[in-house]
Amino acid sequence: MSRAHQLGRQLREIEKSVHGLPRRTRARLGTLTLREIGQASRSEFPHLYGTSPDQRYLPWGQGTDIGYTRARSDNPEVAMRGIALWLAVAFHETKDATHLKLQLHHRQLLRLLHELKQVHRGDTQQEDWMGSAAA
Repeated sequence: MSRAHQLGRQLREIEKSVHGLPRRTRARLGTLTLREIGQASRSEFPHLYGTSPDQRYLPWGQGTDIGYTRARSDNPEVAMRGIALWLAVAFHETKDATHLKLQLHHRQLLRLLHELKQVHRGDTQQEDWMGSAAA
């Protein structure tokens, strides 16, 4: 239960950070997050992505804490990579959750990921349109 509370608090701050980013940066964040989710899914324990191998038997890893700390960085690139890491690990950690609060957090994560996907899709379509207009 305390884990659900911690993830919920972090998720609210991550959402604020994402919504505070310029549109183009959010599109880059969407691409980076998708890449992180893919890399995590290829690991033996996706919900422990970013955690040292000697701690792989813990119920949850350090990936969200590391990502959250980086997301609060003053360096924009470090912050963006931290957000992507946090989103990827939290996605995998909550994906098959049986606890109601964690399921709720997973749905919130999916909404946020969908927003990032839409921003990315919009920017890609605009670039395609601009490229075809130039031709």
